[in-house]
Amino acid sequence: MFKNMRKYLPTVLFLLAAIILLNACSFSAKTSESYYKKASSKSYDMVAVPGVPFTETGWDSTMKARVYWSKHLFDKGIAKNIMYSGSSVYSPYYEAEIMALYAVAIGIPKENVFTETKAEHSTENLHYVFQKSKKMGYTNIALATDPFQAKQLRRFARLRIGENTGIIPIVFDTLRIMQPFMTDPQIDYKKALNKDFVHIKSRESFWKRLRGTMGKNIDYNAY
Repeated sequence: MFKNMRKYLPTVLFLLAAIILLNACSFSAKTSESYYKKASSKSYDMVAVPGVPFTETGWDSTMKARVYWSKHLFDKGIAKNIMYSGSSVYSPYYEAEIMALYAVAIGIPKENVFTETKAEHSTENLHYVFQKSKKMGYTNIALATDPFQAKQLRRFARLRIGENTGIIPIVFDTLRIMQPFMTDPQIDYKKALNKDFVHIKSRESFWKRLRGTMGKNIDYNAY
């Protein structure tokens, strides 16, 4: 019996370490609430929402949470406009366009919904939204996403975008209150199809994708 237990011990320890690491890399519920309260006293010209891969089966829980969180921020007046960001990275659909279709379907006015379809990594989501917003005359921007990604991008936002960049992690208690009113609308997802799609793993090595995650593939001198 104990021999069998020892055989699985490395796997168990790895899983425990992964869980501890994920928890350490994510904002706590208390911290998320604190960031949200700080953002509630402001009104951002543009709020960036990073994309999530999409398949024909419909949006997953992560995309749904990010889109509904952006609607909450818009309804509260914290976000004047929303820009969804994401290329067709792991599936043949532009993530930003899919999220925008859902956003309009759940009630965000179309004139306040924008997209950016160049970004393939989370750092690029924020960078390209900022660049596009700046061309539109907006520099007062914030990032709205789940607590894990928000924490990962906080330092990048401060160093590359600006000290005043807002960080608004999802407050899941607020989403739970909204849940009875959260629908799953049907969208014409074919409008977001990239006919020339090539999976990122076929285009980029592991190391280049890792560099992209860290924001190393961005040409900062191009702007």
